[in-house]
Amino acid sequence: MAILIDDPQWPAHGRLWAHLVSDSDLDELHAFAAAAGIPRRAFDLDHYDVPDERHADLVRAGAEHVGGKELVRRLRASGLRITARERRPTR
Repeated sequence: MAILIDDPQWPAHGRLWAHLVSDSDLDELHAFAAAAGIPRRAFDLDHYDVPDERHADLVRAGAEHVGGKELVRRLRASGLRITARERRPTR
């Protein structure tokens, strides 16, 4: 089991953001995020969005820094990935 974080490269709200995921368990992800002071409102179905200024702190806290492709590969392998299609609201 691992908590993974990618590079902060996603622009929004005047800053860059990274993704924080678990490769096995959402409860593990929520516990890690809570311990790191990341608010639950930052959770987006299968990941937390975290601002670039928190990246180094989260790695020091135990998150494994991986590239974006590796993060998605491991998230898919975990069965926790929510696809873009699944994110769309139903009509």
